[in-house]
Amino acid sequence: MTLLIVVIALNTLPLITFAHDGHDHGTGDSTVRVWTYSENGAHIHATYVASVDGKVQVRRKDGKVVSLEIAKLTEADHKWIEQKVVQVRALNENTKLQIQHPRLVTTRAESKPLIADSFDPFAKLGVVKYRQDSKFFYVESNSMPDHRMMVGITAWQQQVPMPQPYFDNNAWRIPLEPVVAKNPLSAKSHFFRGAIALAANGVPIFNPIKNDGRTDTLLAGELDEFGGHCGRADDYHYHIAPTHLQEIVGKDKPVAYALDGYAIYGYTEPDGSKVEGLDQFNGHTTPRLGYHYHATKTYPYLNGGFHGEVVERDGQVDPQPRAGGVRPALPPLRGAKIVDFAELAKDSYRLTYEIQGKKRTVSYVLAKDGAAQFTFVDPNGKANTESYTPRRRGGGDPLPRNNPPPRNDPPRGNKLPEANAANKEKPEASAVKTGFAVSSSAIGADGMIPVEFTCDGQSASPPIQWKDAPAGTKSFALSLWHSAPDQEKSYWLVYNIPANVDQLLKNDKKTGTVGLNDKKRAAYDPMCSKGPGLKKYNVTVYALSSELKLPKGSENRESLLKAIKDVSLAETTLVFQYERKK
Repeated sequence: MTLLIVVIALNTLPLITFAHDGHDHGTGDSTVRVWTYSENGAHIHATYVASVDGKVQVRRKDGKVVSLEIAKLTEADHKWIEQKVVQVRALNENTKLQIQHPRLVTTRAESKPLIADSFDPFAKLGVVKYRQDSKFFYVESNSMPDHRMMVGITAWQQQVPMPQPYFDNNAWRIPLEPVVAKNPLSAKSHFFRGAIALAANGVPIFNPIKNDGRTDTLLAGELDEFGGHCGRADDYHYHIAPTHLQEIVGKDKPVAYALDGYAIYGYTEPDGSKVEGLDQFNGHTTPRLGYHYHATKTYPYLNGGFHGEVVERDGQVDPQPRAGGVRPALPPLRGAKIVDFAELAKDSYRLTYEIQGKKRTVSYVLAKDGAAQFTFVDPNGKANTESYTPRRRGGGDPLPRNNPPPRNDPPRGNKLPEANAANKEKPEASAVKTGFAVSSSAIGADGMIPVEFTCDGQSASPPIQWKDAPAGTKSFALSLWHSAPDQEKSYWLVYNIPANVDQLLKNDKKTGTVGLNDKKRAAYDPMCSKGPGLKKYNVTVYALSSELKLPKGSENRESLLKAIKDVSLAETTLVFQYERKK
């Protein structure tokens, strides 16, 4: 979209200079200039219009013309204005003999902001979409970059890359006009949660220091060959500046933008010259670009805080999009090194890792409703399966609904879906309907278990169903458990369920052998979590190649897990939730 600007060239106004508000016409100016105040580094992106009475008139990207006091601008701005006055006066003098009456000169000025130049290449690839309003630049993405992920990580949190719902009112937003912060905040002591910047390919960038407030993720071996890894919501993101994107956007363009609105360039200036005089946040001010950040090969790697104004809430920039995970966060896996990651087909991925030289794989398939089925294969080829349903977690609060970007379908793969399709989460409690799977007729579409199966209700055990067990199954075992911060709690254990059985009925006390719960009782212990708040529970069904003989008096979950180690053919887990109202 372009804007036609009409300029009246009058030779009777020698003190006012006129300039084309568009591309370079041999006068040395560009489409948009950065005008910088010398006192505090504040700046404005705008095109030159005129200079008169000690002020320069410039047109902002929203089309509004404002006046800036020349005396308050940098020396570089002063020299540029002086050169412009000379050039335009010469132009006016050369045209004076030809003009007997005022004439109209039409020029073109692009309305698209400079920030779009970095995102344009990826928009053309279908990886991101963007829009803007008068204050913000919005970016939509699924956070799945078009490069190999996870390979090279030696400190793995057991998370894997899954598409994220950064769309609609959950899109990323970046200020079009950064405001210099009165009290700049350092990333050394702030912003340990959530993103601090957004890469040109739509992948968020987090603080290089992880959420424990002390660990450098790069030095700790947590990042892949491109400086990224996955968070607790299986959300892929970077922790250092993605300088590899210069191969696509060009070395003269920013590879990312900090969430305060200032650009992040590579290891050199856009012209290839050496970067000098960086402040504590890895930023500095130059005549051409104003304030901006740079990538460095040592900490802080990108913006080490915010020169611009941002709001910090709960340890992160607020607001910012939420990530959408489907499974609980997992602990680190000691000794694991990721050696391969592949997209096998649409919505199907496989991660390969090694422990002591032996390869293991994690394969997962995504369903259209957002559910996922994971298959874990050990070095001996034995597979365990887990199924999960959609839920909402991680990140910050969703962005306000005013002027949201276009709605989209949930993303799959590396490219965005077509616009104008509904983006609605439809959580289901049932497992993905492929392979060995477990479900419960008692759990609703919201993934919640009714109160009758808890201590606040009838304390009845819930009905559980499973299907598609692997060949050779001789018995089943079932465990209902909850992962607490310091331990795993066991509420219900049933083993030696006959191979021809595919369900436990509500309050079933006859099928199989009932093991001991954490209260050392051979019974179903109804969930009775302390205090309000949403709690997550798991039902795991194991397909076994034989019946079990657990030690007398120790028929508990710990003994079960030891006993099935060599006889487990497959396992599948159903995750559900309960929120106590009392």
